[in-house]
Amino acid sequence: MGRPVPVTLPAQVVHVAGVRILLAEDDLPVQRVLKRGLEEDGYVVDAVDRGDDALHLLRLYDYAAAVIDWRMPGLSGDQVISEARKFKIATPMLMLTARDALQDRVHGLDSGADDYLVKPVSFEELLARLRALLRRPPQTAGPVLTLGDLTLDPATHVASVAGRPIELRAREWAMLELLLRRSPAVVNRQAIGLHAWPDESEIEGSNTIDVHAARLRRKLEGAGVDLIAVRGEGYRLVARP
Repeated sequence: MGRPVPVTLPAQVVHVAGVRILLAEDDLPVQRVLKRGLEEDGYVVDAVDRGDDALHLLRLYDYAAAVIDWRMPGLSGDQVISEARKFKIATPMLMLTARDALQDRVHGLDSGADDYLVKPVSFEELLARLRALLRRPPQTAGPVLTLGDLTLDPATHVASVAGRPIELRAREWAMLELLLRRSPAVVNRQAIGLHAWPDESEIEGSNTIDVHAARLRRKLEGAGVDLIAVRGEGYRLVARP
């Protein structure tokens, strides 16, 4: 992992509106500083320290952007990005690394990275690079998710039942999207909590997930799907026969 890489946080940050990003960095002190700074700037951050975990999350969730370190256990950053592109994942990705040789930059960009930032990191520059990535139009629209007569379009953020739009709160949308992507598998409560509630303290020791599931059931009436509670595990979404 080498020596800790200095990261300079700005004295003042400009807040963004709850944009969810992935941070993959195996140097834990650096990861903590970056995560704290990004969250203070308003981002919702999922942080991992292994490349294989980063790829797993990229395949599960639609992140607005990802910051990927080059050297990580499991898979290296260039492998993570290359594999993600093979799966047609269009998430904008910024490669973060101490490797500053020209051939390294070329290799990183050729692997599918959208940008490349060399350590030591100026946090103000990292924020500016992220904002630039987020301003870019999406390369491809995400696939429309369907099950029975339920349709969920991540690109337009529109959900409909038998062609009739339904209104979903942010937590309900996040839960439903996750359940649809994993259908018909059971999604455990921890995965639902991590995906829909960035602050785990909101759901610890409460029935919050169950309350949101009950609301979803009412809104999904007529969709030809069942939202099933699996005791001791979580929930699954299946089409009715």
